[in-house]
Amino acid sequence: MRTGLESPLSLFGFAVMLLTGLMAATPGAENPAHTDNATASAKADDGWRTVTIRAQVPASTGTVYLTGNRPELGNWNPRGFAMTGTGRERTAVLRLPLGTELEYKFTLGSWDREGLGPSGTILPNHRLSVDADKEVTIVIPDFKKDTTEYLKDWKGPGVLGRLEYWQNVSSKFLTATRHVEIWLPPGYDENTTNRYDVLYMHDGQNLFDPRIANTGVAWGVDEAIVRGVKAGRIPTLIVVGVWSTDQRLGEYSPWDLGTNYARFLIEELMPPVNQKFRTRTGPGHTAVMGSSMGGLISFWLCWQYPQVFGRGGCLSTHFPWDGKVTHDGSGDTPFIERAIAAGASVPQGIRLYFDYGTRGIDSTYEPVQNKVNAWLASQGLKEGEDFVVRKIEGADHNEAAWRARLDEPLTFLFGHRAESENRKP
Repeated sequence: MRTGLESPLSLFGFAVMLLTGLMAATPGAENPAHTDNATASAKADDGWRTVTIRAQVPASTGTVYLTGNRPELGNWNPRGFAMTGTGRERTAVLRLPLGTELEYKFTLGSWDREGLGPSGTILPNHRLSVDADKEVTIVIPDFKKDTTEYLKDWKGPGVLGRLEYWQNVSSKFLTATRHVEIWLPPGYDENTTNRYDVLYMHDGQNLFDPRIANTGVAWGVDEAIVRGVKAGRIPTLIVVGVWSTDQRLGEYSPWDLGTNYARFLIEELMPPVNQKFRTRTGPGHTAVMGSSMGGLISFWLCWQYPQVFGRGGCLSTHFPWDGKVTHDGSGDTPFIERAIAAGASVPQGIRLYFDYGTRGIDSTYEPVQNKVNAWLASQGLKEGEDFVVRKIEGADHNEAAWRARLDEPLTFLFGHRAESENRKP
């Protein structure tokens, strides 16, 4: 409740008298340095720290953007934070909570124009622990070229087999266009009567070419399949890699644009793939795979469209998804838990691979994954037969980690099929 004592003039007069009395009574109050030190100390103890990030870039570079895992940086929006400066050095000054584990990258405004390292490939996320005021300088020798240059030079990274790119594929169900790549295994063009199971994969830009991959590390899908075929673990496959867009979170969320994304895959993409290439069709021959939100949408596609996708590879599945971007396991009740509580059922006959690591955001996945496991078992699916769950000690949430363990999901999803089946009509 306000009183007449709270008028601006009264408060100002009272403050002046109080400050004068304190300065007279406090030793050292007349020393400006003492006051400055006290102010600096109070500022340092407010729970926030100043982080200054500088980027050294080539001459004539346009606006450079800093993006990362903080709202101030757009939560990985490639145009998250415009750095100041127009010359070879660009600067960003941030105030961040003490204890923040910052991850960040540099772009020219889109993921197609991300900063590169000395080797000409995309660098892993830069990391910084905010335990004090920090200043860092990162040298960026160049930025990614226009994507079409890499697509024309698909042999450049030494891909095994053959890649065919369909560029800027549009959809009546989704607003963004996207590239799609089709990987044909070694021997496809020579063995003209063979037919192949098909693996649809999300975040297609990360699968084969490290020059394009988000972190400069590709999954090496071609290498993993060829390795598995030579070892006799799996048959030869065709892979369809669907690139993600700026709408990735919505498109990979079953509770947002997931249904639209599913219709794009099933109604618009699969028919021309099956028409042009020698695929084997039906859920027993069609799998889907992805990581993080890509793992979530892979599970959901098998769950909701078992007549199309009979096998799902779900790496680092982001089951905690509740519609908000968090990195510490906090948030509302995950959508999948709400679905389970509402009595959702699971179809029989699907085959699912799940895993998660123990570092980074993966370290928050186990509790919700365990609830999903129990739900699947309660629906009659047998662990070890219909689905498996792997906890990968020391594994983080990135392409290098998924690349390192790709053999196992491929073997579980396809390993029981004999190579001779490819020769069946």
